[in-house]
Amino acid sequence: MKHLSKLPNIGTTIFSVMSALANKHNAINMSQGFPNFKSDQKLIDLVSQAMNSGYNQYAPMPGNIELRKAIANKMELLYKSTYNPETEITVTAGATQAIYTIISAFIRPKDEAIIFRPAYDCYEPAIEVNGGKTISIQLNAPDYKVNWEEVATHFSSKTKMIIINTPQNPSGSVFSKADMLALQKLTENTNCIVLSDEVYEHIIYDGLEHESACKFPDLKARSFITASFGKTFHNTGWKVGYCCAPKVLMDEFKKVHQFNVFSVNHPTQKALADYLKEPNNYLGLSAFYQTKRDLFLSLIKDSRFKFTPAKGTYFQVLDFSEITQESDIDFAKRLTIEHGLASIPLSVFNNNKKDDKVLRFCFAKTDDTLKKAAEIINNI
Repeated sequence: MKHLSKLPNIGTTIFSVMSALANKHNAINMSQGFPNFKSDQKLIDLVSQAMNSGYNQYAPMPGNIELRKAIANKMELLYKSTYNPETEITVTAGATQAIYTIISAFIRPKDEAIIFRPAYDCYEPAIEVNGGKTISIQLNAPDYKVNWEEVATHFSSKTKMIIINTPQNPSGSVFSKADMLALQKLTENTNCIVLSDEVYEHIIYDGLEHESACKFPDLKARSFITASFGKTFHNTGWKVGYCCAPKVLMDEFKKVHQFNVFSVNHPTQKALADYLKEPNNYLGLSAFYQTKRDLFLSLIKDSRFKFTPAKGTYFQVLDFSEITQESDIDFAKRLTIEHGLASIPLSVFNNNKKDDKVLRFCFAKTDDTLKKAAEIINNI
């Protein structure tokens, strides 16, 4: 049998490549974005409790209603923004499933979708497999700021969607209020949907505020917000997230969602609903991770790597241009094989594999791991 691939240029993700290399060479894995410490035992116990209480059959298609109400309360508390838990919130199998489903529900052949690079790698394949065209706008190191005048030159009647990610993976940058107002102005009186990937909403530093799309009325009216409990509560393997959107958009989302995953792990949903009743379980996350970021950067401040402290996420970009002129991919592999430390090269997320000589390190690790990694970095 012969088949024409719908994604002919897609291979194994860089995350899988670098994690496999780390495993093979017994390297410290600061490549893939997952913590190497436990989730809160209280939350783990709540999952067992939910199982023992009978939450073992299908959840409602849009999600456990207690969890949807808890999400609505969180959005009201954090952003003074109201979503109807009955009609405007859906629980998903992680944020990536939400993103794929949003794109599948709205992108038709020849529609254009704007993304900002370096971009998380699930956006473009989802656009292309649905027949859309990706318009990539390159952001430049070290600040990765958006030039909205440039964005406007790429915006047209064909632009069906703009995908933003703030705080942004892999760069660690964040959108400011001015950025969100510029996006709102650009898209007003259009049919363009905004997909706002906000999975690191609770991980933002140095007194900055997370500027969610739902804080801006016209943006909210055209936006999906996607979020991840895995990123928030240190359990990425549970694959539970959610999305919020006005009912007119969410109705279309659920038409696809019900034939994709239908519903999500029920006992985990019930546990999360109970856990969210205490806002301190997520309000302290920025301080928790800023301590780790600051520790990591203080340990490597005298190394040959250069850096601008990440403004959000649990990723730190390090510039190695004064160490070697190797490609970032080659250097990342050598760093793993010869020095025992795995990272992610950013060129794989850029237009035309633009190589800024930077690597991304995940600092969602124990302090002991960060100290061992810093010792390696300081010896290079």
